[in-house]
Amino acid sequence: QLERFSAVDCNVLITGESGTGKELAAVAIHRNSPRSNGRLICLNCAAIPDALIESELFGHEKGAFTGAGERRDGKLRAADGGVIFLDEVGDLSPYAQAKILRAVETKEIYRLGSHQPISVDMRIVAATHRNLEEMVAQGRFRQDLFFRLNVGHLHIAPLRERIDDLRLLLNHYLRVMNQKMGTNVDGFSEEAWTFLVNYRWPGNVRE
Repeated sequence: QLERFSAVDCNVLITGESGTGKELAAVAIHRNSPRSNGRLICLNCAAIPDALIESELFGHEKGAFTGAGERRDGKLRAADGGVIFLDEVGDLSPYAQAKILRAVETKEIYRLGSHQPISVDMRIVAATHRNLEEMVAQGRFRQDLFFRLNVGHLHIAPLRERIDDLRLLLNHYLRVMNQKMGTNVDGFSEEAWTFLVNYRWPGNVRE
């Protein structure tokens, strides 16, 4: 699925529990896409208050507001020719959703304090641990924005549902830790494997 989505220049929505590797999937899509020479710009949607969303997304002109001492490009302009990764897109406020929708539909942005449109050619990869379809039904997420983002849909299952991946992951991290710590641990006991396979991994791969 990652290979297929990488090859097709469409927006992609990645869903899955926290810690399943959604950002790594976004990085893989960018790295293997025709836009790999462009930048991958990451934006944590849960961390930006409405008061800063326009400046963060669109940039601003010098003097557009108190403290704006110089012109600055926003995240969407920085992603021109590349990919913008909207992490935790389900946490966007209705106000921020409307601002992003307009930019997605028109492929144009306006810096704060400017009436001059700027064309942007960007691909959006969005991720969320929330159920956006349920949020749309409840009126908490814009249906039109959902359709714009959900052109390609990649769901990453929790680790407890793909426990066969565990041996690959643990052997990988064993090699990493051996290199970091200068140790030579060569594997896991059967008792350890039994415990690890039967553990529920609530933090998924991150844990």
